Amino acid sequence: MRSLTFAAALVGASTLVLGVAVYRVQVDNHSPHAWAAATVAVAWAFVLAGLVAWLRRPANRMGPLMLAAGLALLARQFRYSDDALVFTVFFLFGELGYALIGHSILAYPSGRVNGRGARLLVRAGYATVIVFPLAVLLLHDRTSTLIELPGVPRRSLLVVHPDPHAVEVLQKTQIVFFYGVLASLFVAVIVQRLVRATPRARRMLAPLLLAAVALALRAVYECAHVFVDQQPLAYPYLFWWQIAAGIALPLALLAGMLRSRLARAGVGRLVLELDRAPATPRRVRDALARSLYDPSLELFFWLPEQAEFVDDSGVVATLPADDRRRAVTTLDHDGVTVAALVHDPSLLDEPELVESAGAAARLALENAQLHAEARAQLQQVRDSRRRIVSAADEERRRIERNLHDGAQQRLLSLALRLRSAQRRSNGDEGGAIDELLAASVDELQGIVEELRTLARGLHPTMLTEYGLAGALGALTSKAPIPVKLDVCQDRLPAEVEAAGYYVACEALNNVVKHAGADGASISARHDRDALVLEITDDGIGGAVVGDGTGLQGMADRVEALGGRLRVESPAGSGTRVVAEIPCAS
Repeated sequence: MRSLTFAAALVGASTLVLGVAVYRVQVDNHSPHAWAAATVAVAWAFVLAGLVAWLRRPANRMGPLMLAAGLALLARQFRYSDDALVFTVFFLFGELGYALIGHSILAYPSGRVNGRGARLLVRAGYATVIVFPLAVLLLHDRTSTLIELPGVPRRSLLVVHPDPHAVEVLQKTQIVFFYGVLASLFVAVIVQRLVRATPRARRMLAPLLLAAVALALRAVYECAHVFVDQQPLAYPYLFWWQIAAGIALPLALLAGMLRSRLARAGVGRLVLELDRAPATPRRVRDALARSLYDPSLELFFWLPEQAEFVDDSGVVATLPADDRRRAVTTLDHDGVTVAALVHDPSLLDEPELVESAGAAARLALENAQLHAEARAQLQQVRDSRRRIVSAADEERRRIERNLHDGAQQRLLSLALRLRSAQRRSNGDEGGAIDELLAASVDELQGIVEELRTLARGLHPTMLTEYGLAGALGALTSKAPIPVKLDVCQDRLPAEVEAAGYYVACEALNNVVKHAGADGASISARHDRDALVLEITDDGIGGAVVGDGTGLQGMADRVEALGGRLRVESPAGSGTRVVAEIPCAS
């Protein structure tokens, strides 16, 4: 780092000396003092921004690119020299500064030019500023007029065949192609980047708007200088506008590049914020999102035992892959993955910021990882309870179908055959047999009724065919006490309807067996994605969950689906059972 600092100081000092020399060259060639100083100031702005960027972010190419652009802008002015060799060399390479500026802008902020179109545009820019000046030097002699260099005729050391007219055409063509065609494509690439960028990236790319403005001003200035014989009154103002934009551009690019470094100054606030309160997964995510200036940031925690990521609620998550609009950064500690950030792709250009924020939040992340692991285990228990309930309900339905389609049908068939045998028995000889057959038929019919009752208790057919409203209507119609019914007609997920039915059935059985009530009421409504079931009676009250009345089983079934059961049963004032069951299928 010391060697880099020394090199930067040496370059800076040399640039100051070079700038003074350039200023003298322009003044000696009748350029206004203020204009000469302004031209040097633009070059110095690029050199200064390049040196700072290089020192702050040595791995980023933006610093060297801006530094090279500034030095090239200074060196460009030596083409004013009367010496043939100096003139030839710096006229040939003098326009490289503008190609380097374009390269810097398209490489912002990572220092790399991304996209095939942008890379082709950069190559076309370099080719233009070399090919056209070379062609001019091959055709230029002292009789040719150089648009940008009026005054003393200068001699080209590369002249092959003098052609003053061709020199003029080539210079104007270069201006049209570079500041017309390439500049338009350049602005189109900038607009495309801004349109396609995410909100966070768009804020980082704001300096590109200034780049487009600077380019437009420079293009108008060059075209006015070349194609307008008598310069308009606004020409001096146009000069100063493009000078102002030229000075502001490298400073804006530098500010955008250092934004992450400035943001890292706020990492200390992240530590304090996470230290003030328990580091829950949600709080850690929100704090990291604010620190990284990315509201869309998502945080997932790695669970080694399960070998998978979970979100802040403990639900297993799959990280995005090959998604241009989302990027993934894993956070490790001692070689062990702790968490993963799914964030705006623009953060990939600021790895130091992400690393600093992750290091600052390391302890909080580890604590939040434990929270997430506990939530994941709780979610697994909930899922397991839900599966157990669903499996039990499915098993009831299977038994009900087997009883209905198997034993019931066989017993009914046997009863019919016995009834047929009874009718065929004759006279006194069959009297005893007839009585025996009649008794057998009556017994079989009683067994069939008991099987039907059992099957309906396992899983009522009405619940499957007509939903909760139909099943509760059939249930209350056979109740020994009056039951007022108010049930919504909506069809709900099967496990929700089953849970609601069995809660109502168990509660009504408790009313009949234990409450000594004269009446009861059942209401069910679909409220905010949940089934709210309420059973009330005017009995003696005093019911307690876990007191052997079946209320605990009701509570377990409801809680297995993520719901809750409340029992209000003051002594002598009846009982009110309220079940809230989420309807998420």
